[in-house]
Amino acid sequence: MEDGTQHLGHCMVDMKELSANPEGVILTPKLPQVEFSLACNDLVASGRDRKPNALVQVAVIDPHKQHLVSHACTEIVEANKDPLFLTGVTFPSEYPASPETLVKLTVYDAKDKSQESSTFLGSATFSVGDLLRAKDERLTLSLRSSDGVCAAGTVVVSRLKMGEMEEVDVDHITTDIPSHKCPVVCESASHACIDRENNPLTGPVFKNPVCKVYRFQTVDSKWMLVREQMEECTLSFSIPKQLLSLYIQEDMSRVQDLRELGELSPHWDNLRKEVMTRYGGIINSYQETLAELDKITGRSFKPSCCKAQKSLEFIPINLHTQRMRVTCPRKTDAFYDIVTVGAPAAHFQGFKCGGLQRLLSRYEAEKKSFSTAYQCIYYSPEHTAKAQEVLSTVSLLQPLITSLADQLLQAAQEHSSPGLRDALKNLSDKTEQFVHTLKDELVKSALLALHAARPGYVSKNQKQTPVQGGQHQGHIHQGSDQNQSPVQGLPGHSPATSVTETTAVCNNVDGSQTTTRGDGGPKHQDSIPHHKEYDEEEWDRVWANVAKCLNCVIAMVDKLQEEDNSKPEPVPEQQQLADVITSHNPGDWREQLRPPVTRLKECVMEVVEKAKRAMTFVLLQEAACSIPQGFFLQQRRDVVFSQALAALACGFVMRLYAGMQDKGFLRQLHLVGLVAQFESLLSTYSEEIGMLEDMEVGISDLQRVVFQITEAKTDDLSDLQPLVCGRRDHFTVEVPLPRLVFQTLPEEIRGGKPLRVFPVLFNVGINEQQTIAERFGDISLQERINQRNFEMLEAYYKSLSEKVPLECLPCFQTQTDIKELLETLGQNVVTKKKKNVEILWIAGTICRRLNGIRFTSCKSAKDRTSMSVTLEQCALLRDEHQLSKDFFIRALDCMRSRLTQGDIGQWEDPEAGAVTENKPASRHFYPIALLLVSSHLLVVWLILSLVFLLAKYQ
Repeated sequence: MEDGTQHLGHCMVDMKELSANPEGVILTPKLPQVEFSLACNDLVASGRDRKPNALVQVAVIDPHKQHLVSHACTEIVEANKDPLFLTGVTFPSEYPASPETLVKLTVYDAKDKSQESSTFLGSATFSVGDLLRAKDERLTLSLRSSDGVCAAGTVVVSRLKMGEMEEVDVDHITTDIPSHKCPVVCESASHACIDRENNPLTGPVFKNPVCKVYRFQTVDSKWMLVREQMEECTLSFSIPKQLLSLYIQEDMSRVQDLRELGELSPHWDNLRKEVMTRYGGIINSYQETLAELDKITGRSFKPSCCKAQKSLEFIPINLHTQRMRVTCPRKTDAFYDIVTVGAPAAHFQGFKCGGLQRLLSRYEAEKKSFSTAYQCIYYSPEHTAKAQEVLSTVSLLQPLITSLADQLLQAAQEHSSPGLRDALKNLSDKTEQFVHTLKDELVKSALLALHAARPGYVSKNQKQTPVQGGQHQGHIHQGSDQNQSPVQGLPGHSPATSVTETTAVCNNVDGSQTTTRGDGGPKHQDSIPHHKEYDEEEWDRVWANVAKCLNCVIAMVDKLQEEDNSKPEPVPEQQQLADVITSHNPGDWREQLRPPVTRLKECVMEVVEKAKRAMTFVLLQEAACSIPQGFFLQQRRDVVFSQALAALACGFVMRLYAGMQDKGFLRQLHLVGLVAQFESLLSTYSEEIGMLEDMEVGISDLQRVVFQITEAKTDDLSDLQPLVCGRRDHFTVEVPLPRLVFQTLPEEIRGGKPLRVFPVLFNVGINEQQTIAERFGDISLQERINQRNFEMLEAYYKSLSEKVPLECLPCFQTQTDIKELLETLGQNVVTKKKKNVEILWIAGTICRRLNGIRFTSCKSAKDRTSMSVTLEQCALLRDEHQLSKDFFIRALDCMRSRLTQGDIGQWEDPEAGAVTENKPASRHFYPIALLLVSSHLLVVWLILSLVFLLAKYQ
């Protein structure tokens, strides 16, 4: 599939129909203005003894510039003087066509399918107005030869309309549509186009449609109309740009936190400066990239030729959406959507050392030795993630608790018992969540480590037993297996990963004196870092004070409400007024609540400051012992995640727009979430191994993403663009909808409930490199990915079946039970079979049956991706719409008519369950007939061919 020439369309909300029918949203696809089919009669071939292999090229004559613009081309119909072309011609609603637009049809006799050698047969010209005004909207035009005199046959142009088709004879097909139409089909050209301004759900995200239309015969000799429509997605650039801004903001915040750590010993201060310098480099690089992206206007996707361009490394390759719309006789229209995108990978950084999965594994193994060299505590990835979670949570909860405390005081001032109870409940919930987050030994141990990093620190056992600095230095590096970090024994921190680390440094100028901690339990407490002014229990008291202050607030509220409920019986009006004036001033409640509430806010602030410094110090140590490799890996991970998130956001928005009327889908969306199935066709050989390793981590990182549906401020297109917020450990994508559309959603979604997406990845290499990998290489990476993601898909289905009735899922003609499909998929995953594309077919079928989002990827989302998508579409036409077996190959050829140039691996019928390779003659193999003359030449030829192959596939 060439860059920018894939196909897909989208549903949109007709706001006029919504106003007329407020009970529900009417979804209609954006239909082209004009579509027509072509057929020829009595063609005369260049050679009288043969029938022509006809094709028609369609061009538009620009009425202003008076030059031809190539527009479309039919498939080749071989050996037929009366060819019926299955590929039609469509003018999208965005195309500047008018009744005066002239269309030129040129018929050629193609000697072969490559179209490299063809003979001109004749041409004809007509205007769009002629077709619309013609009887039955059908024109029969004479073809004129190059001399303009001889007739070369006729061409029949018939207007196509998406709707119900009558049974007709194959040899005398007409494209007239009866007046009865399907509910979602527009009746005429004047109604077929819906202005983009009235359909805000497509404008901000999808643009530049490319359409193709076909007509195929069903098994009962009737005809279906099939439309493919591709559109670019503006999220290709908008999501990465938003992520870059968030990355810059997060790293700048991290630098500020490091500055606020306070005074550190020379050793730790030097490490802090080095880490801040590294962060500064990343920030400057991201700012430069963002500035370059801001300069780009007009483009909505990154072509594969730019995949290794540094300024575009955050942009996904060839991100497009594709929809196939099918209209069959006496059946409701069906839609099949898919997203095509190049594999998320760091092409600019290259794959010489592998991809993210391999680099991260190697990095974690080496980080322990780095921590010893830098005299840092080794923290496992779980502890690093916990530190980031604590920082994120306290930063979110602290202002929320302050706001809720102010609401409590406001309710007290208004003397409102119900308001007081509601405000107190919200405050209690958030404060308890706050306390629970900080009730972690990691925070306490980090505070001890931070205290040990202050200037002038000397551990308790050092004060008791002075030891020369050189001896201690040797002890650290030679006998470090006796050292134990303060975090040892915490969940996820095994002794094997922590005993090699040092816990503290005697903070003299050169940082050479260190202390160790024994292996034992309580009897070795003296080896824990101490300071004569530091109280180890201080942290326990500090965060416990928050709970105590909350209890004080609760007790005060209970007291006030008891006093209010125990007021004496009503007395005469004057006496009651006097009592109110003297003893029940409305401000009394506020004044009585102010001291405990103020103390609560002060305690929360104190805890936040201490926890923030402690977790920042944990991240400082993690960053210090990962210089420089850790920062390079973070940048690579940012790049890959940016590409993956842009694709996921595109697919989610497309699926949401299409399912706006489906109550079962919306119920599934907020109760469980959606599965996003990524189909990868990368090989497990050479550079593509690194791409697959990048893609595996990028898709896995999407588990940190949730979606929220929001109400747009206005119906302006700029206010309907999805927005990203959050930090690296958790992102939220907000999808705004117009007010009228938003009001039709379930209450849970309108309430802002986070909507989850479950990404799964299945990979099967299909090209020649995969053949080499299976014969001489290693495919364990592919096997592990498929097995792991099968388990995730199985777990998703189990959760879905427990929470959502299966009646909410879509119905298909093939009634195979999803459980059976999962069992078959599991068997194929563990089966040792070369190029087992059955895995991809079954996984894709399960995804569609589960209302999921489908993605297809290869290196650049061109050749292999197009082969997969077109074969899947034809299989859907056969299985769901009774496409005639005689038309299966012709339909496949039509959809691939512009995609079969070059060296492309061809897929067989999925029922055969195999992939074959269509290898063209290799240019480096010299004519063997000449080489056989001499055995010496034959040997030379074999050596040169072997060298060429080795060089090519390294």
